[in-house]
Parts: sequence; structure tokens; C-alpha cells
Amino acid sequence: MTYSQPLFFAVFLPLVALGYQLLPQRHRWKLMLAASYIFFYATSRKLLLYLVFSTVSVHHLGLWMGAIHTERSAAVKAVDRSERKAVKAQYQKQLHGVVVLGILLHIGILLVVKYSGFFLGNLNALFGAVHLPLTLPEPHFALPLGISFYTMQAVSYLVDVYRGTVKPDRNLARLALWLGFFPQIMEGPICRYSETADQIWAGNPISYHNLTFGAQRFAWGMLKKIVVADQLNWPVKEIFLNYTDYNGAVIFFGMIAYTVQLYMDFSGSLDMVIGTGEIFGVKLPENFRQPFFSKTVSEFWTRWHITLGTWFKDYIFYPVSLSGGMKTLTANARKKLGNHYGPMLASGVALLAVWLANGLWHGSGWNYICFGLYHFVLIFSGTLFEPLNKSLCDKLHINRQSKLWHAWQIFRTVVLVNFGELIFRAHGMQAALGMLKRIFTDFDPRVFANGDYLVDTDGKSLIVCLIVVLVVLAHSILRERGGSLREVVARQKLPVRWLCYYVLILFIVMFGAYAGSYAPIDPLYAGF
Repeated sequence: MTYSQPLFFAVFLPLVALGYQLLPQRHRWKLMLAASYIFFYATSRKLLLYLVFSTVSVHHLGLWMGAIHTERSAAVKAVDRSERKAVKAQYQKQLHGVVVLGILLHIGILLVVKYSGFFLGNLNALFGAVHLPLTLPEPHFALPLGISFYTMQAVSYLVDVYRGTVKPDRNLARLALWLGFFPQIMEGPICRYSETADQIWAGNPISYHNLTFGAQRFAWGMLKKIVVADQLNWPVKEIFLNYTDYNGAVIFFGMIAYTVQLYMDFSGSLDMVIGTGEIFGVKLPENFRQPFFSKTVSEFWTRWHITLGTWFKDYIFYPVSLSGGMKTLTANARKKLGNHYGPMLASGVALLAVWLANGLWHGSGWNYICFGLYHFVLIFSGTLFEPLNKSLCDKLHINRQSKLWHAWQIFRTVVLVNFGELIFRAHGMQAALGMLKRIFTDFDPRVFANGDYLVDTDGKSLIVCLIVVLVVLAHSILRERGGSLREVVARQKLPVRWLCYYVLILFIVMFGAYAGSYAPIDPLYAGF
């Protein structure tokens, strides 16, 4: 039961919304919790036990840390000022032990079920390479829905309770509802407890504004997911699977098509998620902010999968870069290398940790690790060579504030991101290198004239995809300039508004669900 399937948007969601509105406000959380667990069970069956275990353990660990915080406050008040530092350190050690236990427990489960086969397989390959007669069993676990997403939410809750920025919730049901909220459990966004827990629990009535705006956002997401992402799946799948049958120009087309597919699939799914939350009066955080208008790769990753990036920044980058050892390293390096290059040693270590984690988070494969390292090199080298870049532009009298220079930056970033997505999508690093080699050594542009790049795909479907991409681009330009298409439509007279709605719905039906080449696919990020 995925968001774009009729079972969800035509049956499950309307029934939940109707029941929610009919129930008294104080009981609505019960329906939402039941709906969330039904949704999870419908997609993962008995693997629901993973979510239950995570919820119960997070609840108890949070209460444990809350009790330590309370004891510490009382103990500090009961001693002289001269003893307070030692008392605080004693309780801080206890808190540190509990939060480390919680992190190891949840990340450990994720590592075992998602990555143990990959790591053990590589160990066996290493044993074979050195002719060691040892073979370790390679287990394969069934993965529950959204384990990477709710694990990160669980860890963020534990760390926030440890830091004292969030008070531990004594209500197990409220914590369970926040961690398993059905619109976001499959693909995020990755929410902090302080952002959404109280909103979901409040049970505010469904208003006309929230219902209409939520439905608009949901339909907009369906347009991107069904008409573009699902339609592009066949040529993308064929080119990446059988790349040796095609020249570099076709592979280049497949690379672009995959980047478009991934963006339309993920952002479209998140539109449906955010729209569903909006119906119930829950404001979920945005996960995309026109990423293809970014001028650098670093900026791109502040606009793409925003909640994942902020999670890595808050829970990996800052803890690593601000640790005692890194502070000492930065102080020493600053004296010898200056204020620009000195701090880069510590930030480089932290950035490497972030991008290794980012690559592995997406999947267990060397191409995912190399995808992370690729972006690490681009971002770190961009910072490293910024003074040289500025000096070169000054010597060449290039105005770095001009529109032409900004256009070049955006083009360069889009190209670099696309090559990263090729590494990401390829069936292993050997395939990725083979595809890149063909692009640079066997590129025949004549395929774009004779139609060979279509790869047995209906050309009319690609034209429809292109039309929707251009519409999304126009909408992104409007958003980039601070405008809102939904607000524009909402200000129109009733006949105009409903004409827009019907055109959107009919377009989805005619060129998506009932198109001759349409074949629905599961949301791409649900697999990560």
C-alpha cells in the first residue's frame, strides 16, 4: 500500500479522515495510532515488531535519562558551589552511557539487518584473495518498512533528551504515534520530536483550508510520481541493466533520465506525504527547496533531502568537528596554516564521516560508498580551492555576482550531480566505471537524431514527461522567486479553481494511470 495506489488515496486515507473527523478530539490520536500500525502491518507484516521494539526501548531509555537529569539537578542544588562541577561530571557520565547504549542498540540493529551481508561478503572475498580457507555465512534479513527513517528519528530523540533540548515523553502512545506516523513512515521526512509530536497528538479538526490545500499538494505529487517517475522507469532500468548494448550518448540520456526520475519520484512522494499531513493539520518539514538552482554541490545538499542533511549535520558533523580532539587539532593547524586552511582539517574529518554515513545510509554496496566519497571530494575541494578560485576570477576580471557566472555555476552543479547519480544507480562500481568510460569514449550524438536513445520506449510518453518537467521547472522558478502556485490558484474564482483541479486530475489519469506504457513502481526511496 503505497501513497500513489488507489487503495491508499481512494480507500484508506478517506476512511481515516472521515473517522478522524467524526471522533471527539480527545480520541483522535487513538485512530491515528491504529491507522499508522495498520499501514505499517499492511506493508511489513510481522516486521512490525522492529518498530514496536524501537518505540518501547526509546521510551524507556528516554525516561531513564530524564530520571538522571532530575537527580543531577537535585544533587547540584544540595552541594557547595565548589563540588558542583564534580557532581555534574558524575551524572554526565551516566547520561553518556545511556545515550551510547541507545545509539548502539538502534544503529546496531540497522547495521545487522541492512549491512551484515555486505560486510561479510566483502570479508569472504578478502579471504579468497589471500587464499585463506575460511568462509563466513552471509545472512539475509527481511527489512521492515522505513527502518532507516524511523531509526534516525529514534536516535535524534535520544540525543535530544541527552542534551536536555527535549524532555522525555512519559506517554508511550504519543511517542509511538510520532515514531510511526503513517504518512511519513515510508520515506520521511525525518522529523524531530519537537517539530511534530504535539501536532500529531493534538487531534485538531480537519478544516476546509487544510483539506483543499492538502489534496492539492497530494495531487501535485501524484503528477510527478505517476506521469514522470513511473513512466521513465523502463528506459532507465533497461539502460543501466544492459549498458554494454548502448553507446555513450544513450547512457548519457539514461543518466539524465534517472536523475529526473529520482527527483520526481522522491519529491512527488514527499508532496503526497506533506499533503496528507496537511489534511490533518500537521505541518511536516519540507524536504526539497528547488535543488537544481544550486550554485555549488554543497548548496545542492542543503536543498535536496533537507531533513537527512540536517540530521547528519546536527548528529555527526558538529559532534565530530567540535569534539575535544578536533578542537585541539584546529587550534594547532590554525597557527601553522592560517584561518582558512587550519580549520579545514577538523571539518574535513567530520565531512568525511558525514559522507561515508550518507553513502551507506542509502544502501549496502561499494557504489553507494563511492557516491558518498564523490560528493565529499567535490565539497571539500570546493572549500579548499575557494581562495584560488577567487584569485583567478579577479585576475580574469570575472564578476562572480553576474547572472552569467551564476548560470555557469548552476549548469556545472547540475552536471556534477548527474554523474554522482550515475554512480548511485549503477549496478556496482564496475558497471558505473564502464558507463562513464562509454560516455567519454563512445559518445555518438547521432542517436538523438535517429531516435535510438528511446530504447523501445514510446516517444509520446517521453514528450508528456518533458511537458510535466517543464511545468515543474516553471513552478520551481516561481517558488525560487518567493511565489506560490497554490496561493495563486486559491485566489481565483470558483470556476477557474475547479477547472485547474480537473485539468490536473484528468492529466494524471490520461497520461499516467491509463497510459499504454504505464507500469506502477514502488517509491524509490522506500528501498533506502
